[in-house]
Amino acid sequence: MTAHGSHARAALLMLGSTVFFGLMAVVIRLASDTLHTFEIAFFRNFFGLMAALPLLIKHGPGLLKTTQLPRYFIRCLIGVLSMFCGFWAIGHLPLAQAVSLSYSTPIFVTIAAVIFLHEQVRARRWAAVALGFIGVLIIVRPGTGDFSAGTLIALTAAVLSGIVSIQIKQLSYTEPADRIVFYTTLLWVPLSLGPALFVWQWPQGIAWVWVIAAGFLGTGGHMLWTRALKLGDVSALTPISFMQLPLVAIAGWLLFDEGLSRWTALGAGIIFAANAYIAHREAQLARRAATTAPIEAAKPGE
Repeated sequence: MTAHGSHARAALLMLGSTVFFGLMAVVIRLASDTLHTFEIAFFRNFFGLMAALPLLIKHGPGLLKTTQLPRYFIRCLIGVLSMFCGFWAIGHLPLAQAVSLSYSTPIFVTIAAVIFLHEQVRARRWAAVALGFIGVLIIVRPGTGDFSAGTLIALTAAVLSGIVSIQIKQLSYTEPADRIVFYTTLLWVPLSLGPALFVWQWPQGIAWVWVIAAGFLGTGGHMLWTRALKLGDVSALTPISFMQLPLVAIAGWLLFDEGLSRWTALGAGIIFAANAYIAHREAQLARRAATTAPIEAAKPGE
């Protein structure tokens, strides 16, 4: 019953995270009607830091003790660039298309893991990566009249996000999750303020609601996501995160009169299948490593 309760809680946390991230995409789109992408990113980070302050209160000054500041800075710089591209895509592409392309991130994570972590990826996972790229091509449709150069910006966000994921994995070897969340939001504020100053204009009226909501939804979603992954398997939770697509598709239809094209739906489905298999293989390898490690450690003479 305890294990069942833990899995159920993980599923609920992942569902909550998915809703938060989906709503964040909607309010970013609403804010983009009057504000530049750079400003939206800054306000998302500023109010996100406000939402993360309870972590500092909870853990005390010890949360700030780290020997990894250079690595945090590089991770956050790449993360801000990814955020700029991703927020621009949300503001200028159909919501469902922008979110669908963001789901290609795990494909690039697999490639980045080979390059930066020297992980071994076997034929079946490479096949899943190839399948994911087919899904991306179906959505982007290069060489056709429906092709938009803006989709390349969305893909750039996914590539950079994949690199950031690898950096987070490296940081997690020595850093607790709450420290990573707090330092990320802390450094994002000044890194995003500089570009925002070149296009600065104060939000007016309802726009304040959108940027404040973006900050709290983003940080809240990140916290729920990290806690869900602590309690449950990635392979079981990944399909839940894909519920963000119908959420933003419905919002796009109701609020912005956007339809969900059959190409986006087909490509998104293929990317989802590829992601589900990659997550399944990651979980299998993690369980295998956890099972064999004690046996290998017990071998005499080693």
